[in-house]
Amino acid sequence: MGLWIFTVPFFSLWSVTCYCTDLQNVSMPVFKNYSAIATDFLNNFEAEATKISVGESESAWKYETHLTETNREFSVFSTTFAKAFYLKASENASGIRDMDLSNDMARQIRIIRRNAFPKSPKDTKLIEDLISNMTKIYSSGKVCKQHNTTNTTQCFDLDPDLFSLMGNSRDYDELLWAWKGWRDAVGPPMRLLYQKLVVLLNEGASKHGWGDFGNFQRSEYEMGNDFQSAINKLWNDLRPLYQELHAYVRYKLRKKYPQVPENGSIQAHLLGNMWAQDWSSINDLVKPYHKVPSLYVTPNLIKQQYTPLKMFKLAQSFFVSLGLDPMPHSFWNRSLITKPKNKKVVCHPSAWDFGKGDVRIKMCTVVNQENLITIHHEMGHCEYFLAYKDLPYAYRSGANPGFHEAIGDTIALSVENPKHLKSVGLLYAVGENKEADINFLLEQALLRVANLPFTFLVDQWRWKVFSGSITPSNYNSEWWRLRMRYQGVKAPVPRTEQDFDPGAKFHVSANYPYISYFVSLILQFQFHRALCNTAKHSGPLHACSIYKSKEAGQKFREMLAAGRSRPWPQTLYHLTGERAMTAGAMLEYFAPLQEWLINYRIKKGYPIGWKKRKLQTSSMQTNGARKTLSSSTSLLQNVNTEALANNSQSVNLTSSGNKSSADVTFPEVKNSDDTINLGKPDLKAALAAMGPTLKASEPTRGKSNTLLDPKSAILGSKPMFVPNKIMDQLDLG
Repeated sequence: MGLWIFTVPFFSLWSVTCYCTDLQNVSMPVFKNYSAIATDFLNNFEAEATKISVGESESAWKYETHLTETNREFSVFSTTFAKAFYLKASENASGIRDMDLSNDMARQIRIIRRNAFPKSPKDTKLIEDLISNMTKIYSSGKVCKQHNTTNTTQCFDLDPDLFSLMGNSRDYDELLWAWKGWRDAVGPPMRLLYQKLVVLLNEGASKHGWGDFGNFQRSEYEMGNDFQSAINKLWNDLRPLYQELHAYVRYKLRKKYPQVPENGSIQAHLLGNMWAQDWSSINDLVKPYHKVPSLYVTPNLIKQQYTPLKMFKLAQSFFVSLGLDPMPHSFWNRSLITKPKNKKVVCHPSAWDFGKGDVRIKMCTVVNQENLITIHHEMGHCEYFLAYKDLPYAYRSGANPGFHEAIGDTIALSVENPKHLKSVGLLYAVGENKEADINFLLEQALLRVANLPFTFLVDQWRWKVFSGSITPSNYNSEWWRLRMRYQGVKAPVPRTEQDFDPGAKFHVSANYPYISYFVSLILQFQFHRALCNTAKHSGPLHACSIYKSKEAGQKFREMLAAGRSRPWPQTLYHLTGERAMTAGAMLEYFAPLQEWLINYRIKKGYPIGWKKRKLQTSSMQTNGARKTLSSSTSLLQNVNTEALANNSQSVNLTSSGNKSSADVTFPEVKNSDDTINLGKPDLKAALAAMGPTLKASEPTRGKSNTLLDPKSAILGSKPMFVPNKIMDQLDLG
């Protein structure tokens, strides 16, 4: 999955003195005309933030497209200094009484006020050092094998080498070698760095009244303490669909791999993806009807001599067909769309907003179907950037982070439609019967339904780390408990507490929140259904493509252009007529497949679900493991973490994928439900006092869901994770 990059402001080296002067200009004169104060403050902030954002963006771009120590240091310096600007602006914004302002001004003030940066410049710089070094470890990681016959060593990068191997190999041991080798290469070197990062992030969040950094992250959704309960409900609504898919795939995989258990968790390296989150690459092993024409377009992309550039042009043509903006001329000159041969880069796909219409994509594109869909995803971010580029600086973001991730994927739901692929020449024949529909829906489920639990659990793990209920002594074992509990996958070999398997995912090493992808999976189907209705589609939801519908495009543009200017339920309502995230549209889309899977399981008699099993891992602890957040100052006893942050480039970043060490049995997971409990405060008790939720299948058009309405979360009861003595900083009621 890609990222979108909305960079914080920066100033070039020659303007340091001027910048520091401007920083002082953001401060407040002492008088009580708050409207005048706010107007002056916002005008000053707008001009300064807009002016200096380009330099910071360029420094980050320069580093990620050329991984050198000089570029890293400059990027860290730029981000650190920019955060000093935001910290000062946040402090000054806190002195303005927003209740005396217009709704628009008050919302901007509250967005600027929201902050969790450490107040110590040294700590801020150390955070950026830690993140940049973990990103470097990840992006430089390789898995190497020795060829004894030729006495040579062959090394594999993650992208595209290991991606290709995990997707195409059907050799159990080769897949295991790649899976374990990648985790051995990148996990252990960043483990201590991550421990220190958690302490620093929590200290910053605590000083701003958030309690811990997880509370700060969840506040982005403007739902108070309702957010956790809302996503738990969404997962519970969709879990039966996932369990049916899991049972079917496990049944099919057993025919290829006898090591797969009949009724247990699936080995994580057998699902066609390094993280077992996207199962579409094993479609050939699980496809229901092999006589139906294939929907896989990679052979045709190659046959028709598609290049990465041609794939980008094809993606642009879909957006333009809706009346949305083409990519600007600068996009084609400044984006990085293929992997350079002469320098190291961060290959993880990302979309970048440099302001004033300068948007770019960074991606090491390979000509295949998966990358074609990723291009649409990233270009969706760029369309969002272009749509809200003229809004005030505080509003140049998605309505919530999940909105941003959902834009391109909403388009992809139409792009992947077989009839659309035929219309653009990427498929030559399309079946038009129930068997063809089931094949198509299963392929979609392997991509999207399979991804639900992983996108849900990554931040469940991370929030527990921030809250202190997961400590460094059980980072890895708790990671695999969650993987087993939600995904029904298991590590294929024993893991130890010297490993750091969460760090094998880019978003953990880069400290990028992941729950937005879960939210995106929900929203993209709600968006798709609403746009299909606007396009006057008739028939099953999965058969809809909005290609060339200017009416749907105009409706979409209106939502994009709103940016973050209003609470997201209002933005959602303007497009869909719904005020809450619900699973109904996704369940409607996959309803024919779910019915088929149930009938197929009954016919074949295979089990559903996975038994709880004992976790095989090691009890070995890392130095200085702590039990509570209160002892954070002694977290890394005997470890010079500042030195680690600045010298991680000397760590060996390769792995030969050797077998792991001894293991010990851990107790079984006792909780049978799939609701994450973050510890105190008691979320369940709070939810019981807040009223019922709407069922996923119940239409919400024209209704206000009390549980998911930010106004009720803020005004009806004080959110548990919002700082004491203040209202939610983003909601306007």
